[in-house]
Amino acid sequence: MTLAIVAIAACSPAEVSLTSGALNSPHSDSQPALSGNGRYLAFVSNRGGSSEIALYDLQLKRLVPLPSISRDDAIAESPSLSYSGRYLVYVASDRGRPEIELYDRISRRVRVLTNGYRGWVRNPNISPDGRYVVFETGRRGQWDIEVLDRGPNIELDRADGT
Repeated sequence: MTLAIVAIAACSPAEVSLTSGALNSPHSDSQPALSGNGRYLAFVSNRGGSSEIALYDLQLKRLVPLPSISRDDAIAESPSLSYSGRYLVYVASDRGRPEIELYDRISRRVRVLTNGYRGWVRNPNISPDGRYVVFETGRRGQWDIEVLDRGPNIELDRADGT
């Protein structure tokens, strides 16, 4: 039932900007990713004039501000969310060089996970608890899959959102 309601709401036309709060707009929105609990939807949007990550709260039916995530000099793509949407990973291409970045909605900080990494990266996905990030890498001349362990000392994303 919830999915049907979301689909109906998502298909209603709206002429809005990224900051107005509606899901659909006359601009290009693509690459949707749903949080494990089904509350948040991350996607790529060009509503602000460049490719950026947007986050929509399906329960409150509004866009969620993501301070510090948007950069005018980078193209963002391939978002992925942890269980409660605390952690968001995506690819940001700065001067044509893709890097996998992680955004923590609690600390409101961006961290580059592949800084200094040798090889091309694409299509990151984060585990529900936020500890592991998997992605494709071209460092051996073909596309392979790598798993990045953020370590045992990170704050995990928990099912209750704490």
